[in-house]
Amino acid sequence: MMEDIKLTKRILEQFLTVADERHFGRAAERLRMSQPPLSQSIQRLERGLGVRLFDRGPGGVSLTAAGEAFAVDAQRVLSAQSMAIERVRRVAGGLEGDVRVGYVSILSHHYLPGLLRAAAEEMPGLRIHLHQDSPAALAEMVRSGTLDLGFLRDPSSLSDELQYHDFAVERIAMALPDDHPLAKAGEVALSEMRSEDFALPDSMTLPTLTQQVFLACSEAGFTPRRRAVADDLIGLLSYVASGLCVSLLPEPLRYFSIPGVSFVSLQGRSPLLETTLVAVRRPDADAAVLRLLDLITRHTST
Repeated sequence: MMEDIKLTKRILEQFLTVADERHFGRAAERLRMSQPPLSQSIQRLERGLGVRLFDRGPGGVSLTAAGEAFAVDAQRVLSAQSMAIERVRRVAGGLEGDVRVGYVSILSHHYLPGLLRAAAEEMPGLRIHLHQDSPAALAEMVRSGTLDLGFLRDPSSLSDELQYHDFAVERIAMALPDDHPLAKAGEVALSEMRSEDFALPDSMTLPTLTQQVFLACSEAGFTPRRRAVADDLIGLLSYVASGLCVSLLPEPLRYFSIPGVSFVSLQGRSPLLETTLVAVRRPDADAAVLRLLDLITRHTST
């Protein structure tokens, strides 16, 4: 008569140990238990399955055909259990799973490649899905849960529901047309730009950069003369490349490789000539998001 039995990890390990040792005494010693309880456990297993797993003899035991088949499946079950436990721990620890990351276009050239490479090396089970958008759209997508993490400039208009972490500080530089007389200079004083036409950031979409530009120019003794306005950094670069004006932009944009634009460092170390990059997340971000934040902090080159 069959008995109800639960195929616990313990009973499967006991069965496999007996199958491996072919002897109850040696198996009991290996399992650090006495032999009678082990024999009783295997007997209950056989009654529960309704089959004989071992042929007993005076010199030990041998697996029956049913026992041989059950040993294969028992090992698979134990392996699957171990893998499931390991996987859930990796997911809980941020080593595996899916993370949706948003970024503004310029950041993709200078920071994302290093982050993706570091994540692949340290968390190979983590799948990162990328989405490019405007800063305002990214912040809203993180807030609503459509994205898990967003990389952007200008945290001034972020919702109070979001948390952000500084991960890089960039210097502001002069972006000049290639044919500008100062395009090959090692550095320039901002005051030398007082007579230039400027491409200025839009105050609604880039409020922090707008404020920095006007305060820095005021500190240098002039108000920038507006030639054009753009609501993103690519637009500002495009105006400079056209040869129509100059602009104040984060220096790493030089690596964006837009023909016709030269970057020249500005003299001085005013805090107005620096811009901070932030990673935005929700307060309830999971372990994978927090590990990515740690990675971007450790691997960012400023």
